[in-house]
Amino acid sequence: MLFRSRERAAILTLMDDYPNHRIDILASITRLRQLALDPALVEEAHAHVGSAKTEYLADQLAEIIPRGHRVLVFSQFTSFLARIREALERRGLKGIVQLDGSTTNRDGVIDSFTSGECPIFLISLKAGGVGLTLTEADYVYLMDPWWNPAAEAQAVDRAHRIGQTKKVNVYRLVANGTVEEKVVALQEKKQIGRAHV
Repeated sequence: MLFRSRERAAILTLMDDYPNHRIDILASITRLRQLALDPALVEEAHAHVGSAKTEYLADQLAEIIPRGHRVLVFSQFTSFLARIREALERRGLKGIVQLDGSTTNRDGVIDSFTSGECPIFLISLKAGGVGLTLTEADYVYLMDPWWNPAAEAQAVDRAHRIGQTKKVNVYRLVANGTVEEKVVALQEKKQIGRAHV
């Protein structure tokens, strides 16, 4: 709560001279978004606090993976994907692959998922936003809302491709009382504006 109040105060102060502090404002907003995901993303000293989103995801996957389901998990933050992976492995979930900007064997990682060897695919928005067909997935989790609704739609479209024969379940996780709610409101406003054009 203290961190959120401090960042909010900083943003309000910087808004007086927005043109000269645009980057600082965006950095503060990014830290608030990370705080909504996992406090350890902002300060490693808070690693013991954990993440409600990660725990929710782990509970869900512990239920559906043994039933043969395949899952795509998206986040904009690769550091959050790493924290998710650690939490899932601690829970005993196996068969996890990750695709982000640092992935060197992209085709091998994708093949591990599409072949069924690895049922859990953690994907960063930038690395997995376009050019992937992952119709093997029947569950998609969007761990953090993005400013641009089209970017979220592109991510979900990885599973909704020609050849998809299964129902695809999509979950968008939004933390109550955080900047994420504002992001979702902005997305809805953009979609409404587009609908009236």
